[in-house]
Amino acid sequence: MTYDIMLLRVLPGRTFDETLEEINSTYDPDADLEPMNLTGDQRAVWDRLIQRISREVGPVTTEEYPYSLTLWRDGPAGHLQLDYAGDSADIEIPYRYPGRQALPIMAEAYQIARMVEEVSGLEGYDYEVDQPVRTGDINAAAARLGGIAHWAQENLT
Repeated sequence: MTYDIMLLRVLPGRTFDETLEEINSTYDPDADLEPMNLTGDQRAVWDRLIQRISREVGPVTTEEYPYSLTLWRDGPAGHLQLDYAGDSADIEIPYRYPGRQALPIMAEAYQIARMVEEVSGLEGYDYEVDQPVRTGDINAAAARLGGIAHWAQENLT
């Protein structure tokens, strides 16, 4: 289980929630997943993201899978994963940062999410604290991550 920040290409004239609802309405859990088929522009966006994140945040590791391009960031703030599929992306942060330890990794996650928004045109939303990434309160997100991680360490270990 991870703390997730979702990024989507919002459909014209739609809100983030309406776009997500439309995407989910066509989802068939029994159908085989279609392999990713990125355009040249989408691959160029990925390349620019890797370069910018590496330059402004720090070293990353990347891998290409059939269904997404994946970036891992392991740095002083902690670990996060970015999966990119052209018209969507997702940032995952493990629940291993209790209390105040959550702020550095959440600040890094929001920094990367905002870069994804700027470079790709996707819009980000953090459903954990019900806020858009662009204007979201990093402290509220860190408090949520840190609170759940603290609870998990106290109750599940």
